[in-house]
Amino acid sequence: MPHSTAIKALGTGIKAIVWDIDDTIFDYATADTVGMRAHLDAEGLLDGFGSVEEALVRWRAATREHWARFEAGEADWEGQRRDRVRSFVGRVMEDEEADGWFARYLGHYEAAWSLFPDTVPALDTLADGYRHAVLSNSSLHNQDRKLRVLGVRDRFEAVLCAAELGVAKPEAAAFHAVCEELSLEPHEIAYIGDQPDTDARGAVDAGLSGIWLDRAELGGRPELVRITGLGQLPALLAGDTRFGAQSTFG
Repeated sequence: MPHSTAIKALGTGIKAIVWDIDDTIFDYATADTVGMRAHLDAEGLLDGFGSVEEALVRWRAATREHWARFEAGEADWEGQRRDRVRSFVGRVMEDEEADGWFARYLGHYEAAWSLFPDTVPALDTLADGYRHAVLSNSSLHNQDRKLRVLGVRDRFEAVLCAAELGVAKPEAAAFHAVCEELSLEPHEIAYIGDQPDTDARGAVDAGLSGIWLDRAELGGRPELVRITGLGQLPALLAGDTRFGAQSTFG
């Protein structure tokens, strides 16, 4: 007999959906891969690595390291960018040189920006039934511009980011900031993002309904509400739980 595919249900009375951006509605991983490949080629750095994939592994490791420092308050927004560049190239760089290197990378990265195919259909379907906002562990300058370039900024009544808030997900204060911005109680908001702990678990711990968007279908977190694509979100919010992660009940 096939296993049940019911998922853990959301709470009732959801009035607003708050969205993560990168790898949730925006295909960050693809843009990062395509952009870095083009940047390394333009900078003449490909010969310093065994392969483009090896270079990307190093870049992403530097990104994780210094992003964690930013989230912990150990580096500011500009500082984490500069330190990512220095770690990647493996040498001392003055701030101006590091800023220039990162700016050239951004040009290639931004040329590869795109929404996931299921983003606009989900936003269209949910437009009238819920209020919409963004909470991102980035900067407002970066994410507001990204949403405008991608043509969806007007879908969200508020965009809040860690750099301006001074606190990042999964801290409860980050989630409570968007509750205050919307003048809603935590239980009236569903938060959706691609990270099981930073997004879904953090939201739940802050009193919101957290949803893990598991596009890679990793599974393994039965305590979380999980979907594998945004096409499943409208039914989930409507109370239809006949899809998603494998149930632990029977």
